[in-house]
Amino acid sequence: MSQLIGVDSRWGEAREASKFALKYFVAGSLFLSAGVLLLAFQTEAFTLSEIISKVSDVPKSITLVAGLCIITAAIIQSAIYPFHRWLLSAMTAPTPASALMHAGFVNGSGILLALFSTVLFASNTLIILFVIGGLTAVIAQFTKLLQVNLKQKLACSTIAQMGFMIMQCGLGFFNAAVVHLLLHGFYKAYLFLSAGEEIGHSKPQKPTQIKIKPLQAIIVLFFGILGAFLFAYLTGKGTELNSSIFLTLIVAITVGQATYNIVKEQSLSLFQKSVAPPLLFVCGMVTYALIYKGVTALMSDMPMVVVPLSLSVIEIAFGILFLAGFFIMKLGIYRNYPWLYAKLLNISQPYKKTVLMYKSKSL
Repeated sequence: MSQLIGVDSRWGEAREASKFALKYFVAGSLFLSAGVLLLAFQTEAFTLSEIISKVSDVPKSITLVAGLCIITAAIIQSAIYPFHRWLLSAMTAPTPASALMHAGFVNGSGILLALFSTVLFASNTLIILFVIGGLTAVIAQFTKLLQVNLKQKLACSTIAQMGFMIMQCGLGFFNAAVVHLLLHGFYKAYLFLSAGEEIGHSKPQKPTQIKIKPLQAIIVLFFGILGAFLFAYLTGKGTELNSSIFLTLIVAITVGQATYNIVKEQSLSLFQKSVAPPLLFVCGMVTYALIYKGVTALMSDMPMVVVPLSLSVIEIAFGILFLAGFFIMKLGIYRNYPWLYAKLLNISQPYKKTVLMYKSKSL
């Protein structure tokens, strides 16, 4: 992957991005090796199934260190904050290589965390995944709005989606995280491969102000709640007072946002606006439910892949902050605070040595 990022060796920025990304890849591998070897020597077992079966006998301090090492390896590969700059710098890769990287490579941490779910439960480190993933999802969604380069916008989108995936792991739904990475892989590969066509058909536009009429707000709220109930009915998540409520809440927000985009689309007739939301959401929810149940069945032999957690004060407080951040982003309130705008713009830039460090001889 590092070589694909720097495949154009004549381009200095590509070479620097390749070296920068390789450092992160090696660091992630070292953290993963340290965590696994620590468990292996402690349990005197050298297969994954044996290590997992004996992890309850490992001292808590050793399990905690191993769990933190595995988490660090996972968030490095998925470009979770603060390890996100390698992905932003990696846009020097050709678009097909970027599609491969965003559709497959960065998703690998979901598989990794699912494999070591028992270790994460034993080390009580799931709350770390939940907080880091949630913060990354919100921040990356903010920074996506500030980008003018299409590939950088897609990179911020990937970081946000990886944040959601890590957040699902932190909630105890490792099977949902695997479903998320599968769907994200197909979706993001399509977006990258169609990026050139999108640029060819786009033109500069002024940012639209979010204005919603009372009737539209009621429609958005109605379909958001309806989508949440349908999601809970088809998947069984959100029907009890536990961490699955967060997933149902995210679905409600997503459905509400999609409904808003439909009702505000001027090219659609009133009939189309009335029929499109329920048709799309029912088809989407049924498809997701089928994939979710299929993945859950395939992962049934793995221990602790679906273990909803009891709600804690930290999770509730962070959930409120997550919602507040979402609405601040969607309503454009951040534009009123230049310091926040500048901060978000700065943290969404590639590594400094991979930007404009080399000039052509003609200059």
